[in-house]
Amino acid sequence: MTPPAAATAGRKSPVSVLIVYVVFALIILLLLTSYSPRPGPRGRSIHRRLKLHPQKPAPSGAGEGEASGGNGDQKKQHHAAPFDPAVAELERRLEDKEWEREHYRILHGGDGEPDEHMKEWEEFLKEDEDFINDDERFNLAERIRALFPKIDLAPQDGFVSLEELTNWNFEQSRADQLHRSAREMELYDKNGDGIISFRDFWEQHDQSHGEGNSLGFPWWKEEHFNASDADGDGFLNKAEFNDFLNPSDSKNPKITNLLCKQEIRQRDKDGDGKLNFEEYFHGLHDHIHGYDDENADISHIGNITVAKERFSKLDRDSDGFISEHELEPVLDKLHLSERYYARQQATHAISEADKDHDRRLTLEEMIENPYAFYGSVFLSDDEDYFHDEFR
Repeated sequence: MTPPAAATAGRKSPVSVLIVYVVFALIILLLLTSYSPRPGPRGRSIHRRLKLHPQKPAPSGAGEGEASGGNGDQKKQHHAAPFDPAVAELERRLEDKEWEREHYRILHGGDGEPDEHMKEWEEFLKEDEDFINDDERFNLAERIRALFPKIDLAPQDGFVSLEELTNWNFEQSRADQLHRSAREMELYDKNGDGIISFRDFWEQHDQSHGEGNSLGFPWWKEEHFNASDADGDGFLNKAEFNDFLNPSDSKNPKITNLLCKQEIRQRDKDGDGKLNFEEYFHGLHDHIHGYDDENADISHIGNITVAKERFSKLDRDSDGFISEHELEPVLDKLHLSERYYARQQATHAISEADKDHDRRLTLEEMIENPYAFYGSVFLSDDEDYFHDEFR
């Protein structure tokens, strides 16, 4: 019996059904492939890329004093300490290449172009960035897992405290500082004996900066060189030269005294070699108040009553003046040290990664929030995911 025409019209062939399913599947697949979720804190994606961020080498002889001109401008010039020694080493290599190119004429003589290998630093950079973006060779979770016990030292309790992270950051920044100082010394130590005289320094300084170049801040005069000469032999060894370039971090009492003298000189309007209250209030008070003091009230800046209280505490002999020796207790607030910055970095990193708000970090918190520590080498296509804090 032949089926009714209506029933036949209602049926679809297997081929038609198959075509419908295939088209539907293709639409779903297209939607899935076009959807790109925002990267989360775990793992990498094509939108998260680590980028080496070396410090640009300063001109020869341009240490802390010249860069900052003393006081608070140091903060603007300072670069964050590297968190990971492996990344720091890559950045040093890149910075060394840039430094070599900058000082090629001074190091090797002549006015010709640098050798071909010095023009290849961009390829050098690309190779190292490819390395730190390869999860097989440089896995952030594994890096943090390896570094954690080296940071968790006092005590070894399975937590990283603010003090422990500060100490770690400080060690990394000091290693960078010593490396740059040793490299800079190559310019002045022509005979390679490991020591330089002031004449060695100044002749090379003139050669690299040009005759009659005024630094504007009397930092690189012989007085500062002699203060850096801890043993008084007329030469600076590597450790003394590092103090010469980085006086804020020096433990040399002669440098401490010179820094205090310089602060007095800059603000001593009547030339009596000490500061009265007016000279202190208009020259030093706002620089001193607040640094490293979590309880400092910003409204006290410029407050004359608070200024008088601070002045009286500094004026230990109560003669109405602040001498260079009386300025020593607050010198670290005028010339911010690497330890100051190391603590600032640690405070920020803990605020980013401390998810249970107990003011310390577990290994899991650090692994789950790696970009709180690798921030300055983190580059994103998305502005919301860009950071520039630490390496």
